[in-house]
Amino acid sequence: MDLCEQSPSYIRAIAPYQPGKPISELARELGLDEKKIIKLASNENPLGASPRAKAAIKKGLAEIGRYPDGNAFDLKAALARRFGLPQECIVVGNGSNELLELVAAAFLAPGRAAVYSQHAFAVYPLATQARGARGIEVLAKNYGHDLEAMLAAITPDTRVVFIANPNNPTGTFVPGKELEDFLARAPREVAVVLDEAYTEYLPPECRYDSVAWLKKFPSFVLTRTFSKVYGLAGLRVGFGLMHPDVADLLNRVRQPFNVNSLALAAALAALGDAKFVAKSYKMNRVGMTRLERGLRLLGIEYIPSCANFLSFCVPQRNGQPRAGAVYEKLLRRGVIVRPVAAYGMPDHLRVTIGTPKENEKFLKTLRATLDD
Repeated sequence: MDLCEQSPSYIRAIAPYQPGKPISELARELGLDEKKIIKLASNENPLGASPRAKAAIKKGLAEIGRYPDGNAFDLKAALARRFGLPQECIVVGNGSNELLELVAAAFLAPGRAAVYSQHAFAVYPLATQARGARGIEVLAKNYGHDLEAMLAAITPDTRVVFIANPNNPTGTFVPGKELEDFLARAPREVAVVLDEAYTEYLPPECRYDSVAWLKKFPSFVLTRTFSKVYGLAGLRVGFGLMHPDVADLLNRVRQPFNVNSLALAAALAALGDAKFVAKSYKMNRVGMTRLERGLRLLGIEYIPSCANFLSFCVPQRNGQPRAGAVYEKLLRRGVIVRPVAAYGMPDHLRVTIGTPKENEKFLKTLRATLDD
C-alpha cells in the first residue's frame, strides 16, 4: 500500500494554505522588473521594520551560532511589564499563527469540535482539521462575526472558539462590549481565542481593554503578532496571553527554540518603538481614506475595514464573476493583491494599504484593468 495512504484521511483532505504571491516569483513568471512591482497582498507594513528592530538584528548577528533563549525571557519580561501580567501568562510563538496551532494541539482531537465564522482567517479550519476535529463554520453577518449565532453553535464536544477582531480578510470589527458579553456566556470548558493581529490599527473610539478580561475568564486566550504594525512579518514572532494553566499546556506542545534569536531581539526592540508604531498607524489611516475615496470614484463597493487592508467587490460583467480575471490582469501590470475566493468571497479581492505612491499605482492600475 502507498505510504501516503497511511496518513489519516483528515490530513490528506487538507487544502494547503496559499500565501500571497512574492514579488520575486511574479518577476520570474512574467519577466517583470522587480523594482516596478508592488505587493499589496499580505497585509505587511509598507514602512518595513522599525529602525530599533533593525539595529537589534545587526547586534544579534554575533550570537546566531548559539541557540535562542527557549523561554524568551527578555521578551516575556517586557510584555509582562507592558500588560501588567505575570510571565507565566505569556507564551511566545513563531508568529501568532503558531499560537493558534498550539491551542488546537492542546485542546482539539478526533471527536472534538471548533467553532469559527464564515469569511474568517483560513488557519482556524486548517488547524482544526489537522487535529482530526470537526469544524463548525457559522454564517457571517455583513461579512463579520455573528456572535449570537456562534454561541448557539457551540456543542457539547466543542473545545475551541476562534474569533478574529478585526477580522481577516474582511476587516470587520466587533465592539468590545459584545466580545466581553460573549466571554461571560461561553461555557467554561471552551477555550475562546481572540485573534487580535490587527488591533493596533483600530481607531481610538473602537479600542477596548481585552487584557483585563484575562482576570475574569480563565478560558480566554488572547493572541497578537509583531508581523503587522511592528513590521516583522519576515521574522515570524507573536505571543499569547492566557491563564497560567493554559499557558502550561501550550508550552508542553510548543517546540523548543520555536522563535529564533534575531526575531526575539527585534520584537523586544520593536515593542519599545512607540514612534514607529504611531507613524505606521497614521500612514495606514491616511492610506485607507485614499483607497476608500478612490474605490468610490470607480463605483466599486468595499467592506469598511478597521485593519490595514480593504476587501472590495469586483463588478461582474454580463452576469459572470471576474475577480479572478482582474487579479490576473493586475499581476501582469505588476500589482499583487490577494484573491479571497477561498474564503467564500469569489467576487472580492483584498488590497493592503501601502505607501502613498503604491496606493496611487494600485488605483491607476485597477482603473485601467476594469476598462479592459
